[in-house]
Amino acid sequence: MTISLERTAVVHPDAAPAPTTQALLERFTPVFEAIAATAIHSEATRTLAHEAIALLKASGFTAIRVPVAFGGAGATLAQSLQLLRELGAADSNLVQALRAHFTTVETLVSGTDTAARQRWLPRVVAGDVFGNATTEKGNKPGTNSTLLTEEAGRTVLNGTKYYSTGSLYADWIKVSADTAAGDSVRVSVHRNDPGVELLDDWDGFGQRLTASGTTRFSNVEVAPENIDASGGVEGIGFGAAYVQGILLVALGGIARAVRRDAIAYVQGRDRTFFHGVGESAQRDPLIQEVVGRISSTVFAIDSVLDTVGSRIQDAAARSAAGTLDAESTAELDTELSEAQIFVVEQTLDVANRLFEVGGASAASETRGLDRHWRNARVLGQHNPVIYRARAVGQQRLTGDHLTTPIYVGTSAPKGTNT
Repeated sequence: MTISLERTAVVHPDAAPAPTTQALLERFTPVFEAIAATAIHSEATRTLAHEAIALLKASGFTAIRVPVAFGGAGATLAQSLQLLRELGAADSNLVQALRAHFTTVETLVSGTDTAARQRWLPRVVAGDVFGNATTEKGNKPGTNSTLLTEEAGRTVLNGTKYYSTGSLYADWIKVSADTAAGDSVRVSVHRNDPGVELLDDWDGFGQRLTASGTTRFSNVEVAPENIDASGGVEGIGFGAAYVQGILLVALGGIARAVRRDAIAYVQGRDRTFFHGVGESAQRDPLIQEVVGRISSTVFAIDSVLDTVGSRIQDAAARSAAGTLDAESTAELDTELSEAQIFVVEQTLDVANRLFEVGGASAASETRGLDRHWRNARVLGQHNPVIYRARAVGQQRLTGDHLTTPIYVGTSAPKGTNT
């Protein structure tokens, strides 16, 4: 992967208009193309995407939401989601791997903690990336077995996290933990802090390069300024929708990649079946219909995701103005769940239809076409659609707001209290 990218001097006005979407696409499309060129080989050889992440850092992509006054690109929230969708078409692994990073940056940009903005946003512009360490095994829902305690005058972190998506690529890891008093907090630890152990043991059949492995913390000393009250992105009213939105644009990127690869595959074919109904694959009306249906579905997915970005951005503006109430937040979360149901199912559908445009050669591992279905299937496992669909149905029928963030933990035996 070779591409020359040089940072230019940045003017720091007090305020600056957002760049145009076209300008952002022109800036980052060469980066996405460089990443796409190596995506199949990286996945086939399970080569973690350190080079791609470094490229995204160097290009300034990881700072697109940082205001111009801090040296970032100053992109709007909706623009950031659109660019992440473009990145997803190049490699959906990277969108998911950077989910915790963009969530953390959004919390800083949209939050009201001026000191945190002053401290962290310049680091983001310099290339620092945030990872995630939240999920555990054996904990009750909404609680953490990972503990932050005081020992011999030191505040130390101990515990094990699973599915630590993106942390192997990160500089800073955001960790959820409980204190001895039972309070939940979030702490930031550097990947190189003594006692931090990052393992590449994620064995999923899809999204293999998201660095979603295990992270262990053994008496990791935590500075007081790196301890925040629990809440993080959930502390902003649109936060849950934004977190879900990143997963959806990753899926949308996969759908775009399916359309791209279906067209390229058919256009490159010089063979056809003797029982085909066209003089060539490109002229076969049955294959044309398959490509047409794929393209139509991707258009619909894009339209839904454009709406998602607009709705979340509007909610962010209302949140900043202090007018985003609980009812509006609940409705936004429900709409994101409705979008999730559609995007997951339709992305899986087009990823499956892709194989109808060719014969046995479409199954060649050198083409890597199977990665689209595998990656979409694994992304679809997050906040499972069956629960979302049921919750949306109840919400629309009864007005009960149930589409809040899903917490995972060990279930209690029947007949016991949790």
